[in-house]
Amino acid sequence: MRNIINFDRRQFITGAGAALAASLAPVVANAQNSGPIRLGGIAPLTGGNSVDGPPTAKVMRGLVDEINAAGGINGRKLEIIVEDDQSNPEAGVRAVRTLIDVHKVVAVCCSGSSAVTMAIAPVCWESKVMLTTVSGADAITQLPHQGYILRTQPNTTFQAQRVSTYLLEKGAKRVAFASAPTPFAKTIYDAMVSILKPKGVETMSLIYDDKKPTFRSEVDEIIRFKPDAISFAGYLPDTVALLKDIYRARFLGMKVAYGFAFNQTVVDGVPPEVSEGVVAISPSAVVGSKAFEKVAKLTGMAVPTPYAAQIYDHINILALTLAASKQEPSGLLIHDTVRNVIQARNGEKADNFADGVKILASGKPLDYDGASGPCNFSSTGDITDARFRYEEVKGGKLTLVSIS
Repeated sequence: MRNIINFDRRQFITGAGAALAASLAPVVANAQNSGPIRLGGIAPLTGGNSVDGPPTAKVMRGLVDEINAAGGINGRKLEIIVEDDQSNPEAGVRAVRTLIDVHKVVAVCCSGSSAVTMAIAPVCWESKVMLTTVSGADAITQLPHQGYILRTQPNTTFQAQRVSTYLLEKGAKRVAFASAPTPFAKTIYDAMVSILKPKGVETMSLIYDDKKPTFRSEVDEIIRFKPDAISFAGYLPDTVALLKDIYRARFLGMKVAYGFAFNQTVVDGVPPEVSEGVVAISPSAVVGSKAFEKVAKLTGMAVPTPYAAQIYDHINILALTLAASKQEPSGLLIHDTVRNVIQARNGEKADNFADGVKILASGKPLDYDGASGPCNFSSTGDITDARFRYEEVKGGKLTLVSIS
């Protein structure tokens, strides 16, 4: 399955040792400016996606504190200002305007939804501010972003391939796809159809109004299709309502959810019998790694979300890129040098700022592999590889089945 998308993982690096030495200065303490270097954070601290916001904000703030404890960026303090996008694109734009226009940040880390990322992206690239995101909609990196977007979340086509393959392995013959009107709904469905249809699987798509409190009429439409599997690809709150109505309709087939549409919060929000047997498929952090353990400590979660792990990597990537140069920190600097700094061919491995900056200071090339896995980006800013976790609800708990 890992060969479905086959990128050249190091396509930007040639002659890593010489190129790095030529294009990047050693890590030095004599920065041009002694003031703090500011990063911005956009997180859904309130609203429908607020279950994901607080953990990512904790990672942003806690990791910046650790970077400063390790000496900061060439002796300068690193600051992070986190704004609430309220799970709303318009609020996200207001928040990113504040970060860029008032706080003068050089980069923005976004743990918000694809809709929020799509809304704030033009503000970032027009201001020459780097944007890192955990959002998966394919359309994000198809924007004319001029190289100012990096995302650690596998795009939705990549995710659809994993879900579709699972459905085929389990023998599905009629699959109903249910989603809110998200920026990625059509992309996911089209990708699923391209894989399922040639195998003789019939499909139907239902895009529902996620503002409704109940989906009984929509579920009736799904049931009339007579599916043996339903795939959930909406937002967490509407998945709760959908599952309840599907249970009332006495649907006994497979229920397979994208990870962004289903987690333990959904399980806790419905009676045990409603969620029993639901399978969730999502990008996986490197469970058991030291970086993952650090994210767990920063969030206070035994099993941090993939988004929290990715934000950990965003902060480290940005900090290492800035530390690798004696130029004045800027979004343009990050744009021009980030791949040379953190994804050098045959570079020494590091999963944290302190170890990474030591490698850079020694003049050696760096290959950053973090809490979310290898951080290698294509020319469009997409992550080029990822592992996925397969979980199933058993006895009221989302239980890990496998990672591959």
